[in-house]
Amino acid sequence: MSHAEQTREDLLAALAELSRLRPEWRLGQTFANLAVTAGRMDAGGVWELEDEAALAAARELIEQHTPATVEATSIR
Repeated sequence: MSHAEQTREDLLAALAELSRLRPEWRLGQTFANLAVTAGRMDAGGVWELEDEAALAAARELIEQHTPATVEATSIR
C-alpha cells in the first residue's frame, strides 16, 4: 500500500470516528471543521485541503471531542 493510500485509509477511519463522536455534525460541517482546524479559512479551504493535513486536523478534532478530553478541559 502506498503512503497516499494509507493516508486516505487513515483519514476515512478518522472521519468515521469523528462521526461517532459528533453525530450532530453533517458531513459538510465535518469537512468545513477539518479545513478550519487545518488553518484553511479561505473560500477554497475544503477544496485545497490535502489528505495529510485533513488527517492531522481530524486527529486534532478527535482529541478535542473524546469524552475524557472534554471532561478534563471542562474541569479547569
